[in-house]
Amino acid sequence: MDIAPELEGGAGAAAGAAPARGWRARLELGFERRGAATVLAHQRHEGPLVVQRPFYPEGPVCHVYVLHPPGGVVAGDELQVQLAVGPQAQALVTTPAAGKFYRSAGPTARLRQDLDVTGGTLEWLPQENIYYPGALAVQATQVRLSGAARFLGWEIACLGLAARGAPFEQGLVRQQLELQLDGRWLLCERQRLDAPMCAARWGLAGGDSVGTLLAYPADAALLEQARAVQVEGVTLAATLVEGLLV
Repeated sequence: MDIAPELEGGAGAAAGAAPARGWRARLELGFERRGAATVLAHQRHEGPLVVQRPFYPEGPVCHVYVLHPPGGVVAGDELQVQLAVGPQAQALVTTPAAGKFYRSAGPTARLRQDLDVTGGTLEWLPQENIYYPGALAVQATQVRLSGAARFLGWEIACLGLAARGAPFEQGLVRQQLELQLDGRWLLCERQRLDAPMCAARWGLAGGDSVGTLLAYPADAALLEQARAVQVEGVTLAATLVEGLLV
């Protein structure tokens, strides 16, 4: 399985990681519009990544929860999620609980997420990932939009275990977040999260969590609404990139 090979060398080299075999899991989901509602028309899984039946709390919008039965990602695990949303389909995909990446003695855990939206609407709203002190992880998320696609999604990382007084003083998380519209790049972001990054003024300045939200299509009015949001203890910034709110 090819999980973010362009990030492999950096994370592995920094950690001195040796190859390891953990869980290999893959989940494919395809959503189609049939009549007045969206259905989960295709699902296939290998290993411990599954979904149960879809839900319809919003009428025609298909809600799906992605389940990872082991309950956490350990050193050497490789997980891959592939979603496809067809024309006029509307899907919301989330998780029932936060993801957990446990500490590693050397091998790196990897998560790859490929989201394709062709003329439909996808709300990608997984709960946050918690990276335990000492975790070594690579996460790559690629969003590809085409036609009249609409997208709202986020990626949230919590570093260390603040409630236990266990900061992220050891470990390394490399993240890649990309979005394309009709084959044209609107966003290609990479970040390295480690103890120096968490502490530095140019990094998280002592913070223990970071997240990015993407919304397309967006306009100047939505950008101003986003910039007006204030949350105590949280630093927020927003920009508009050719119709993409970041």
